[in-house]
Amino acid sequence: MATAAARKIAARDVAPTTRQGGEIRVLLSPRTVDATDGFGGTLTLAPGEYVAEQYHPYSDKFLYLVRGVLELTVDGEKIRLAPDEALMVRRGQRHRFVNPGGDEALAVFHVSPLAPRPDLGHVDTEPVPNPAGELPRVGGPR
Repeated sequence: MATAAARKIAARDVAPTTRQGGEIRVLLSPRTVDATDGFGGTLTLAPGEYVAEQYHPYSDKFLYLVRGVLELTVDGEKIRLAPDEALMVRRGQRHRFVNPGGDEALAVFHVSPLAPRPDLGHVDTEPVPNPAGELPRVGGPR
């Protein structure tokens, strides 16, 4: 059985999406590295920015905070994350992120398993900050 070559992706080479709020960069995905079981990347939020409430019907979300502070609301429960803390949001749980601090927040995320199709993987439950923007491009041709 042949093994696919490892592929390196630089965040600077991935255009951020801002539709949901902040800057989301999907770095490792079916689209970028032929991932078969999930996708991951970074979330950057300026002070006061938020990611609109959403849920994933097929996937869990794993989040690790690198710097800054995040306040998450998961199914109505407020949870504060500091650097070097992580959280898992289970599939179907509504979740929203806000940066209540005075400094930029940077988190690394992974969403797994993949939905049957990219358009089924994400459901917005409140208006998004930038409705004209695209959702992060996870699947499809590179």
